[in-house]
Amino acid sequence: MQEFFEIGQVVNTVGLKGEIKINPFTDELDQFDKGKKITLEKSKNRTEYEIENVRYHKNQVVLKLKTVDNIDDAEKLRNSYVIVDRESKKPLEPDTYYLVDLIGLAVYEEDRLLGEIIDVFPTGSNDVYVVRSEEGKQILLPAIKEVIKEVNLDEKKMIVKLMEGLE
Repeated sequence: MQEFFEIGQVVNTVGLKGEIKINPFTDELDQFDKGKKITLEKSKNRTEYEIENVRYHKNQVVLKLKTVDNIDDAEKLRNSYVIVDRESKKPLEPDTYYLVDLIGLAVYEEDRLLGEIIDVFPTGSNDVYVVRSEEGKQILLPAIKEVIKEVNLDEKKMIVKLMEGLE
């Protein structure tokens, strides 16, 4: 399992005083609260910053970081990823997983390999797992108990029961 998660990406600067605009990859926006520390990673270099101010604009997070006081310093942060340590995350509910842990899982129906999870997308009521077979065929699996029977992150596999029409 990965040690760090990407929870957002710096996509632009805002104004002249060093603010940055972040596309969040998480619903837990409290991670961007004023006074909290965040780590930015770019080209394998990690730097920790304290959040001086935060505001939200059109599904994006606008941050003012301490020590980043002008547009030139902010511009250097563009395309950085906001990362958090797995250990700092709050425990998940049972049968709930981080998307990063699901991508790449081998998916089986009984002993038959269906493929591997290549993407996950939300639909509102439940997520849908995109499984690609070795032949390149895609299967869309709804993340519901009737379909997903077992997830074993240690063995990197998922056991499913296909409902009629899913193959």
